[in-house]
Amino acid sequence: MAVTSRRSSRRLTFTVLAAGAGFFAMLQSLITPVLPTIQQDLHTSQNTVTWILTAYLLSASIFTPILGRIGDMVGKERMLVVSLAALALGCLVAAVAPNIGVLIVARVVQGIGGGVFPLSFGIIRDEFPAARVSSAVAAISAVVAVGGGLGVVLAGPIVDSLNYRWLFWIPMVVVGLTAVVAYLFVPPSPVRRPGRVDWRATLLLSGWLVALLLPISQGGAWGWTSAWVLGLLALAVVLLVGWLVAEVRSPNPLIDMRMMRLPGVWTTNLVALLYGASMFSVYAFLPQFVQTPTVAGYGFGATIGQSGLLLLPMLVAMFVAGLAASRLQAVFSAKAQLATGAMFNVVAAAMLAVAHDARWQIGIAGGLMGLGIGLAFASMANLIVASVPANQTGAATGMNANIRTIGGAIGAAVVSGVITANPQANGLPREAGFTTGFLVLTGIALAAALAALAVPSARRASADRRPTTTTVVESEVAGELTPVHATR
Repeated sequence: MAVTSRRSSRRLTFTVLAAGAGFFAMLQSLITPVLPTIQQDLHTSQNTVTWILTAYLLSASIFTPILGRIGDMVGKERMLVVSLAALALGCLVAAVAPNIGVLIVARVVQGIGGGVFPLSFGIIRDEFPAARVSSAVAAISAVVAVGGGLGVVLAGPIVDSLNYRWLFWIPMVVVGLTAVVAYLFVPPSPVRRPGRVDWRATLLLSGWLVALLLPISQGGAWGWTSAWVLGLLALAVVLLVGWLVAEVRSPNPLIDMRMMRLPGVWTTNLVALLYGASMFSVYAFLPQFVQTPTVAGYGFGATIGQSGLLLLPMLVAMFVAGLAASRLQAVFSAKAQLATGAMFNVVAAAMLAVAHDARWQIGIAGGLMGLGIGLAFASMANLIVASVPANQTGAATGMNANIRTIGGAIGAAVVSGVITANPQANGLPREAGFTTGFLVLTGIALAAALAALAVPSARRASADRRPTTTTVVESEVAGELTPVHATR
């Protein structure tokens, strides 16, 4: 009876984690196809409306590793509730926002929900049997990947049937209920890492992320050689060096630099950076390509809803590959899956560059890309979890998600610059711009595939981290970890 109850509790916990992570990922891409609609409704400029994406990106980049670290300290289930509540509150404010300023603030609040990624992986490692951790991590990763694709697919039908404000009302209801269920039923963390937050390191982390991502996101509008862009990028380098020094010297580092130097961690993070660059660019620009009016000499003149349907093969393939990844691990290692997924991405991007005249070509390329993303997301998460001590799962997976987001910002900025350079007389991008952009994505995907080959196998990664790993029993003696047996 107790075993059955425990299994039911794990199923409910997994459902909560999947709902939270999936909806946060969906809100990353849900807004992209409807920016012109929001711009018109709120009577703002194109440059200003892009802050809806920038604010979300900056907020998530700052809060994801911070909440992961605090969760390792005070309890992952507590911070999960905080993250979900912030996400729901941000959706509520966005749904009723009377102007663009309030909507941007709402997106900042939503970004706090980025903590669900590291917290979810940490809870899985704490609560699930060792034999189930890999499959559960892979499944959550698949949900995250599908959530991002689902946002692009659902945006059109929701806006056509209701209006863009329902892009926030629907997630608010689901995430709000998920937060309540998480508070009531997700068990307290059995492993914690007592300490305190080094606020100096936190401010330095926030500073260099803002100084890096702000000019990358706004470089097209400000001018890549403007004083603002160059000055902020220089400031980012200075603050990054300061943050690294502070973390190395801190007795309570936000991110343990010894952990970040582990071969299984830094190589996987490099792949995440490159993979994020290609994936976010596809989410941003493939819908734009298929929505381009045929008067431009290319494109399909698709509506928002039709462009979402054209990306449906990518979504389905992503989900299937993500779920299959865990079942294949016995014969197909996480490293092999990561490298294979990256090669799928290379083929898909190359196909988009040379064959994009028919809808079926877009569907096949999207399907191949979906297979790659599904395999890569599942394997990256598992490689990180397998490479670090249990008490650092939240910080490590949070930083991996962060690096993927940074890669996405860089990739989207680079591809946007390529596509929009030298437009037609009617203001539309030239087909050559998209072709060159897809070739750039092919190069990025190829670099990710090469980086994936440098990732150590799971066995070697486990051996590499062994000297810094502390068992729960040893930690009780050393006072570094505290087993918790608490109730609500």
